[in-house]
Amino acid sequence: MATVRELIRPEAVVPQHLANDRERSPYTLAVILFAAYAAVSISRHLRFQTAGYDLGIFEQAVRGYARFEAPITPLKGPDFHLLGDHFHPVLMLLAPVYRVFPTPITLLVAQALLLAVSAIPITRYAMRTAGRLGGLGIGLAYGLSWGLQQAIGFDFHEICFAVPLLAFCLVRLAEQRWHAAVAWALPLVLVKEDLPLTVAAVGGYLMLRGQRRLGASVVAFAAVTGLVIVVVVIPAFNPDHSYPYAVGVSAQDPLTRLLTPSVKLGTAAMLLLPTLFLALRSPLILLVLPTLAWRFWSTNHMYWGTQSQYSAVLMPIVFAAFLDALPAVRSSGLAPLKWLGRVAAPLALAVALVCSMWLPLRHLTETPTWQANPAAAARRAVLATIPDDATVAATNLLAAQLTSRCTVYLFPSYPNDKVRPEWIVVTDRRDETEAIAGLEELGYELTIRRSGIAIYHRPPAETEGFVR
Repeated sequence: MATVRELIRPEAVVPQHLANDRERSPYTLAVILFAAYAAVSISRHLRFQTAGYDLGIFEQAVRGYARFEAPITPLKGPDFHLLGDHFHPVLMLLAPVYRVFPTPITLLVAQALLLAVSAIPITRYAMRTAGRLGGLGIGLAYGLSWGLQQAIGFDFHEICFAVPLLAFCLVRLAEQRWHAAVAWALPLVLVKEDLPLTVAAVGGYLMLRGQRRLGASVVAFAAVTGLVIVVVVIPAFNPDHSYPYAVGVSAQDPLTRLLTPSVKLGTAAMLLLPTLFLALRSPLILLVLPTLAWRFWSTNHMYWGTQSQYSAVLMPIVFAAFLDALPAVRSSGLAPLKWLGRVAAPLALAVALVCSMWLPLRHLTETPTWQANPAAAARRAVLATIPDDATVAATNLLAAQLTSRCTVYLFPSYPNDKVRPEWIVVTDRRDETEAIAGLEELGYELTIRRSGIAIYHRPPAETEGFVR
């Protein structure tokens, strides 16, 4: 006979085998997402679809850490210290693994793992909020969200470390586990210099929820840390002794600058679309504002849209806000809103699946992703003629194929009057013809032209006196 507790809260009593399945399900989903992310990323690299910017640059930095050296990135320039570009000491965590597996694929696999892990807290929270099947649907919708997929489709970026930190932090905030949320938020300052703004927003949210002392401490920590990073640390490593992404004062009206052109409003709408715009009903959504503010304020149009990796850090925020709002939506007095809350899980998954038709994971359904590519194999054979530890100037689309074993500069910026790499590797592209034409005047000789790649060599004796 059912107890009073079972009648009042039937979900409180769950058969043991179902409880075990519920505990394992988020991890199973994470494993599936990891396999999917890794398959797409590795396939792209093997088919020569990765580049020096940014995969090659980050590999050079991690390669330096793995050798107990500074993160020098010749692709950014001779002796360029990458901490003078962005602040991401968290990359040191990849050094031990890279030392064992010195390949750019190590970075791609690590990114796939970190993004997949972020689905665990989101899915667990979703299952508590929307039930087992509904929660799994929302967890899958999160894993398929366009922000995460765009990150997978854009080589490697340090923000992959921020995504799981934010996922755990936001779920703890939704659960009102304030100190645990802070513990997950504070390491964000080691990922990238804009993330202290998000940490400060976490502190502001805590103050909004009545945790004034804790919130004020977090805000103070974020403010001090952010200023030290941007004003002191990055300029100390930068060759110009400045923060390279500082934006000057503009005479333009601030509101106009933030909201125009229309692509910015489109990005804001796309952020809310995966959650059916229900995330707006939770105060957690306020935590997207710091990232959107610096992106929309920037004069770099690459930050404004939905491409690349820039929105990955926002996906945990909007989905946590969505889940935080869901109980109130389902108990709303407005019939349409109440209905939307009940069908939110399948609708969110449907939106994610439809969007995926244009996103990187669609390649999992394409035959070339799973087949050996003879053209790529032929290209790798050509590149193998360059000896290990050589100095090379390579085009952007070839650089990441060489950074694990050579010192790689970016062609056509190099060779120049100061830097003369021994080898030049280029693709047969029209926009590189003029630069290639000048190589013979610098003493380079064509050694091989095959499979769309041309390799030039200059004897070491002719490069004396230059940086190589």
